[in-house]
Amino acid sequence: MADAGVSNVDEPALANGLADVRKKSPEPLSSRLKRIVVANLLVILTVTAVIIGIFIGLGVRNAKLSQAQIIYFGFPGELLVRLLKMIIIPLVVCSLVSGAASIDPKALGKLGGWAMLFFLVTTLISSAIGVIMAFIIKPGSSDGAKLTVASTEDQVPEAKEVVDSFLDLIRNIFPANLVAAAFQSYATGYKLVKNNMNTTNVTLEKVPVGTDVDGMNILGLIVFAMAFGVALRKLGEEGEILIRFFNSFNEATMVLVSWIMWYAPLGIMFLVAAKIVEMEDVGKLFASLGKYIACCVVGHAVHGLLVLPLIYFLITRKNPYTFLLGLITALATAFGTSSSSATLPLMMKCVEENNGVSKHISRFILPIGATVNMDGAACFQCVAAVFIAQQNNIPLNFVQVITILVTATASSVGAAGIPAGGVLTLAIILEAVGLPTEDLSLILAVDWLVDRTCTVINVEGDAFGAGILQHFTDRISKREGMELSEVRLGEKEGPSKTEGSPLIEKQNVELEVTGPQPCEESVM
Repeated sequence: MADAGVSNVDEPALANGLADVRKKSPEPLSSRLKRIVVANLLVILTVTAVIIGIFIGLGVRNAKLSQAQIIYFGFPGELLVRLLKMIIIPLVVCSLVSGAASIDPKALGKLGGWAMLFFLVTTLISSAIGVIMAFIIKPGSSDGAKLTVASTEDQVPEAKEVVDSFLDLIRNIFPANLVAAAFQSYATGYKLVKNNMNTTNVTLEKVPVGTDVDGMNILGLIVFAMAFGVALRKLGEEGEILIRFFNSFNEATMVLVSWIMWYAPLGIMFLVAAKIVEMEDVGKLFASLGKYIACCVVGHAVHGLLVLPLIYFLITRKNPYTFLLGLITALATAFGTSSSSATLPLMMKCVEENNGVSKHISRFILPIGATVNMDGAACFQCVAAVFIAQQNNIPLNFVQVITILVTATASSVGAAGIPAGGVLTLAIILEAVGLPTEDLSLILAVDWLVDRTCTVINVEGDAFGAGILQHFTDRISKREGMELSEVRLGEKEGPSKTEGSPLIEKQNVELEVTGPQPCEESVM
């Protein structure tokens, strides 16, 4: 009986963990590998697609395809870009409206402030890395001969005044037409106007003229969506129906994104392959601009693999490379598409499902980061500015270097999240320090490659920003939860003492006065 009793007592303890360990057989290696592959299937497919795309591109190059055949060959990749761009507007608008409506305005301002501080600091660090790398590697002072690249002069963007560039940024924040903002943005052009017509000395004045250019004004859409979400929250119950509509719209959009993600590996493979086939003379290009490309890529690698993970680790005390591993699909898409905006849907999916970032954080911060945070672009612009100065044998003093840093950080805010968006803002930096804009043709010659690493760093910075904000939010909510539990405990203890003590005192007084008389009266 005693043995039976012991066995009965021991059984629950074993059932709580020991029995399972003893009875459970070890998982076979094949089933464990199968489980890992299934869990990371999309990541494996995406990485494999990039590698296969490189080999396909190198193989098809020998076929000497015509321009039309190259377009047909890259059609699956073009389809992926179109699918991602199709989803951007509903995703950005709905996610920001629902995010701004679900967060308290004070918390919204605090979140936005922390995000902007993180983006500003990391962009400034990235700019500094670009300048340091350019002075160490000296990409523009190879042999004293100035490099020239043909057939790209017609692509050089028109140089704009620094003031007009920042005024354009402010104008795009407040679009005159929301529908037009979905496919057009405001840009200042110039026309020459004759002055002093009545005199013999006719002078020409360059007058700024506003024009609408093709390209989504995502900055204006973001500002409107956030303001509209805050307005819906102010309405209270009247705005609940519309908030639920945007929440449902947002969830449906994310379902579409999950479908597009499974097409992404095929699209990325053909995007990479078509770009390699399209290149003209790779050897000559790398021989002339190899040091510039190496400078940009090394700068991006330092920022993306050392600086951003170090900042994340110092703040959260979590492994940053585990966080990076969950972003591989989005980073590969960024490399293939060269567009922060096109990568936005996949980045939201990755940080939410793989890295535990809440929907409120990711769908509020990532659209802002895709427009405002341009770490990779800032680094490349600083390298390019120093490169052009070295090409023209123009020494840069300390003030000019600081001007490059500040201008690159500020102008990257307005850089479009599209391929070659950083080159357009590079002209602002060159104008600010008095460097020739004609040499932008050299930058454009290799922008197809450098822009891909830029985009990878841009979206990586956005994701780390979302992860850090999630850490801050968790810490604040945990602190508030502890304070709330302490308040509740105090409430439970407080009333029992205050309500119970007068009754006890009253009963004691009655017993002292009457004694056992109530009992005797009841007997009578």
